[in-house]
Amino acid sequence: MTFTQLQQAPLLSRVHDALFSTIAPLCLAESWDNVGLLLESPVPRAKASRVFLTIDLTTDTLNEALSDEAVGVIVSYHPPLFSSFKRLTLANTKQRIALQCAAAGVSILSPHTCLDNCGDGINDWLAQCLLTPADSVTVKVSAISELDRPRAAAIASFKEHARTAGIGRWAVLSKAVPLAEVIANIKRNLGIAHIRVALPSGATKESHLVTTVAICAGSGGSVVSKAAVPASLVFTGEMGHHDVLGLVAGGSAVVLCEHSNTERGYLEGVLKPKLEVLLRRDGGDTAVDVVCSKVDADPLTVA
Repeated sequence: MTFTQLQQAPLLSRVHDALFSTIAPLCLAESWDNVGLLLESPVPRAKASRVFLTIDLTTDTLNEALSDEAVGVIVSYHPPLFSSFKRLTLANTKQRIALQCAAAGVSILSPHTCLDNCGDGINDWLAQCLLTPADSVTVKVSAISELDRPRAAAIASFKEHARTAGIGRWAVLSKAVPLAEVIANIKRNLGIAHIRVALPSGATKESHLVTTVAICAGSGGSVVSKAAVPASLVFTGEMGHHDVLGLVAGGSAVVLCEHSNTERGYLEGVLKPKLEVLLRRDGGDTAVDVVCSKVDADPLTVA
């Protein structure tokens, strides 16, 4: 039975189909991940007509979502339920969030690595954040690692993803650009004031030229390490100390923006308008609008 056949939760069905049948197919998820429908409320809100997007479903973002009586579905990029458990209690924060959603009639979906690996997903968006519209530089983007055979076969029927889906992104700039300029573009496009930068010995932000970039949203050490050749820049959210040391010793610069700062802007800039278009054209009886959390933020700040 498909989700479009579930008449008791039409909003959930429509959002699930738009997200996982078109934007970020479930077959793209990493094997360790927990994606898809994480919680289906047994009694959905009767007049729900709004989808709430957030990177993390925390106590603060949950309160924000539940205070809006129109919200019927939460799309949390990071799965709020990940580890297995044998009981549901209010003492555990993650379990309490799930219980509160179920009691309020709100269901939870999570796309996580489906949205990283898909065509026009978060990693493709990050590649565009290297530039500005006024730049004369162009960027050619491919995957750092190809999908394994089962996922490649499964995604073949999705024409918009079959050519571009993959793990991480390898960006090749049409001409060399000083790292200082790339950093300014990244900060502007991500909407952040500060980033962390590591440079090879003897290099400066002005002297280090960027021609190739290894990209991975979130915690990207294990993904960028699979690049066939060293990149002049590694661009991710966070990375281990010794991984950074190894990269700069090999001649790469490293830009770290904090984990969720490499993901959040995609919700407002890409996912929200995509969902709005699909939900407007899906033939549903009720108009649906999509909102992004206003309180969702990376937990790390500069003191």
